[in-house]
Amino acid sequence: MATVNLTIDGNKVQAEAGKTILQVSRENGLNIPAFCNQPFLEPKASCRMCVVEVKGARSLVTACSTPVGEGMEIKTHSDRVDTSRRVILELLLANHATYCPTCHAREKCLLLKYSRRYGVEKVHYFGKKRETEACSDFDSIIERDQAKCILCGKCVEVCRQVIGVEAIDFKNRGFKTQIGTAFDKKLKDTRCINCGQCVNGCPTGAIYVRSDVAAVQKELRDPTRKVIFQTAPSIRAAIGEEFGIPAGTITTGKMVTALRRLGAHKVYQTDFGADLTIMEEGHEFIRRFTANDKIPMFTSCCPAWQKYIEEFYPDLLPNLSSCKSPHQMTGAVIKHHYAEKMGLTKEEVTVVSIMPCSAKKWEITRPGCCTKELADVDYVLTTREFADIIKAQNIDFAKLPDEEFDSVVGQSTGAGEMFAVTGGVMEAALRTVAVKVLKRPLEKVDFMAVRGMKRVKEATIDLDGTKVNILVVSGLANAKPFLDDIRAGKSKYHFIEVMNCPAGCINGGGMPFYEDFAVIQKRYDAIIGDDKGHPIRSSHENPAILELYTDWLKEPNGEMAHHYLHTPYIDRSDVI
Repeated sequence: MATVNLTIDGNKVQAEAGKTILQVSRENGLNIPAFCNQPFLEPKASCRMCVVEVKGARSLVTACSTPVGEGMEIKTHSDRVDTSRRVILELLLANHATYCPTCHAREKCLLLKYSRRYGVEKVHYFGKKRETEACSDFDSIIERDQAKCILCGKCVEVCRQVIGVEAIDFKNRGFKTQIGTAFDKKLKDTRCINCGQCVNGCPTGAIYVRSDVAAVQKELRDPTRKVIFQTAPSIRAAIGEEFGIPAGTITTGKMVTALRRLGAHKVYQTDFGADLTIMEEGHEFIRRFTANDKIPMFTSCCPAWQKYIEEFYPDLLPNLSSCKSPHQMTGAVIKHHYAEKMGLTKEEVTVVSIMPCSAKKWEITRPGCCTKELADVDYVLTTREFADIIKAQNIDFAKLPDEEFDSVVGQSTGAGEMFAVTGGVMEAALRTVAVKVLKRPLEKVDFMAVRGMKRVKEATIDLDGTKVNILVVSGLANAKPFLDDIRAGKSKYHFIEVMNCPAGCINGGGMPFYEDFAVIQKRYDAIIGDDKGHPIRSSHENPAILELYTDWLKEPNGEMAHHYLHTPYIDRSDVI
């Protein structure tokens, strides 16, 4: 790896050749401001907030698009740099809706943060404001407010480069430029898959996820309702960030305590549903692989991925596992099995899922996610909404004691927790599939070939001469060439995991906002570490899952399991 030597703000630094000034500065503790930069996007250098001085250069250069070079002398702050940034901020504020107290971005708004950092207290520029059409998306999962948009373009580029959907784009020209949809349709009427990556990228709250906090609070206050919460495995590694706890800190016990103080009847973990998913999906794969039936098989845990394939590759729907996602399975089990065991009727139970993902809000409305016309899950709160509801109750999260999940559905394995990260569903499945195929315990349950945050990972697993070709993809745009090969009959793969969000659910569209991708690495490491320390690491060894099959479901992929735990799909290719 070639390196270069340079100086940043008077400090000598050695950096990897090819990296940008912005990357190297942030790696060395210098948080240069930027609106349009996103860790997994090609730099556009459109907002100009990241400009720095480079000795010998006639003008300021953009740190996000300028590679470091040998002997460079860089100033990330100076009178010239700070003046430039203040002018940009004032120009943006002159055309920006300033109703900050009710804004969804609130303290996470970069425009507000940078304005405070650079002492912008007054706006010296006045004139006609850019006209903004009334938002028409208030019945969608993803909502928009054009009056807050600063036209940085991050939402457009994320949707295009990372997700490959292109549901939104720039429209009109000059002073009338806006970001919108084709034919001004509502987002819900486009091919938007509700993944929320545009929300994560937006620096000002111009795009945000519909909130269900008030609806859940109403359920909690209703004495006739029994509200049961379930939490996705990724939440424990990120919720603490909303309360000043360092990224990557596992806060499972505090999370459970907080939910009980909110008034939860029971607190379960979706890891249980993940273990159940592995039992169903693993046996489904073994059957398909043995019969060479509709191979490769795709995992089906990600609702954004489900909607993507329904819209763009409906001819490949037979390759998609029919398994519901883990939280839907957990909801179905709670309402149709455990409610009776608790002396409750399924109609009086409200199931609320705490999820890292905005697409889960759409998923609970899918026709296949109701059993006998009763929704498996009633509400989904994102991690950010969960933090909001905790704060609204004046709960000091950081000082809470640790409590345990409620039993039975609270039982899980390390494999279930691995669902939070890219490659985790595949690794969890392989731990069970390998045992079922080999008919003996594994010496090691770690499948390192599918580990790491690379967005495309390939491997061949040898099961005593039976070779299984594996593909793991995160960031839906990366899946397209492989899907095209499958469509053309040229694919070599047998089992494929796809997650919409880069790095997986730890980077979901409902997770705490971040500026530095190092936060995602810390979340990833926390999940991997938690799995390693778990006393049970394979789904088929979960005693609660085995008991569930004995008492109720009878067998994986059986008639009962298909009735409650599997779903049909819809051809949505007629959507514009």
